[in-house]
Amino acid sequence: MSDSKIPSKDPLRVVIAEDSGLLREGLARLLADADLKVVAKVGDGPDLISAAEKHRPDIAVVDVRMPPGYRDEGLQAAIEARRRIPDLTVLVLSQYVEERYGTELLELGVAGVGYLLKDRVADVSDFVAAVRDVASGGTVLDPEVVSQLLSRRRRDRRLAVLTPREREVLSLIAEGRSNHAIARTLYVTEGAVEKHVKNIFGKLGLAQTGDDHRRVLAVLTYLSSCS
Repeated sequence: MSDSKIPSKDPLRVVIAEDSGLLREGLARLLADADLKVVAKVGDGPDLISAAEKHRPDIAVVDVRMPPGYRDEGLQAAIEARRRIPDLTVLVLSQYVEERYGTELLELGVAGVGYLLKDRVADVSDFVAAVRDVASGGTVLDPEVVSQLLSRRRRDRRLAVLTPREREVLSLIAEGRSNHAIARTLYVTEGAVEKHVKNIFGKLGLAQTGDDHRRVLAVLTYLSSCS
């Protein structure tokens, strides 16, 4: 038997774009302590694009509001960086739930994107898990973001045909929950969840698939297309 060891996987490489120096350094320390490699720390959009092109990181953690206007410069820079580097994953941080920003984020293509409220950074383990999930191609949306995106669109007649229980299931799907997790949260059987999921996709006219990840992407794509 060989004594050789399987090489350890290289740590995820991260670019942080945050205009607050204190929060930027705090995020860098937090990620470094979790064995992620911070390859660049920048304070504005143009520097984010430059750092992404130079370092080709696994993920960019980006603040929405950055200099000079403190509106959506960070998000727009993330969108441009992803256009230039299609496999770049992006986790956006925001102080508030801002529907327009959430919609623009989803327009990136929802594989490998996330939107979290900055308050969630206080929960270190959840934040690091979100970074790893998005970097691996997952989709992570703050539950409050999902709730508000859904509530603001319930007047849409396509959502109006869903039952209250189906809207609950849809909200949990959009958070990235598995059928097992949804069943546990709602205290129902997995079979009941599967039936609700089938009904949701049928009512919304979304293609059926057995792939859970594609299921989440289809729901989020639907949400992003609502006006």
